[in-house]
Amino acid sequence: MTNALEVRALGYRYRAGFALEGIDLVVEQGRMTVLLGPNGAGKSTLVNLLTRLYAPVSGTVTIASHPLAERPGPALAKLGVVFQQTTLDLDLSVRRNLAYALALQGIAGRRAAIAVAEALDRFGLTESAGRPARALSGGNRRKLEVARALAHLPAVLICDEATVGLDLPSRRALLAHVRTLCRDQGVGVLWATHLMDEIEPADDVVLLQRGQVRAAGTAAALMERVGATDMEAAFGVLTL
Repeated sequence: MTNALEVRALGYRYRAGFALEGIDLVVEQGRMTVLLGPNGAGKSTLVNLLTRLYAPVSGTVTIASHPLAERPGPALAKLGVVFQQTTLDLDLSVRRNLAYALALQGIAGRRAAIAVAEALDRFGLTESAGRPARALSGGNRRKLEVARALAHLPAVLICDEATVGLDLPSRRALLAHVRTLCRDQGVGVLWATHLMDEIEPADDVVLLQRGQVRAAGTAAALMERVGATDMEAAFGVLTL
């Protein structure tokens, strides 16, 4: 299976010292990779490096075969991102939020209109297309952010704590939707979370702690390795 995202020996330093050191991870096309770690483990710092908001001090990032450092334009064009904090323009309509994001990718006219219509339909937002984003529920705002991130058909979707602030039914619905897109459209997903109940046994897991990868493998394999019956117990052992 082709790798949608490859990270090799990635490092980043804050003034107080290393934030990340020697990070290796791979996200395959059509696979869900969970970036698991407690708050402060470095998950958001890693997302900022993958989206070029920060510049690494070492290592490489490759997105859909494009090296991020040497070919940032083509690399970032293959990336969709949902940040922890909402980045919607709440005064724009649902449709215009999508159209604006597509325009930033150089997609306009009939091609953009078709992409917007498909995104609205795929995420069940067609009836809300003309409403301002601020009129949506928290769950539907997150759905709009995922729809916006995927509208230009990227190879990789990165979600940084995308379910923060949502109630349990909304969290489960959003995650189920992302898993379906991953399976049906072949998108590679990097799902950063600290919530164990968002992990399924078949998911690839990269466990991050104090800026380093402590363990990697499928959730089922990690549980078997330490003799745990669930990921919460496995996490406790692996982060000792």
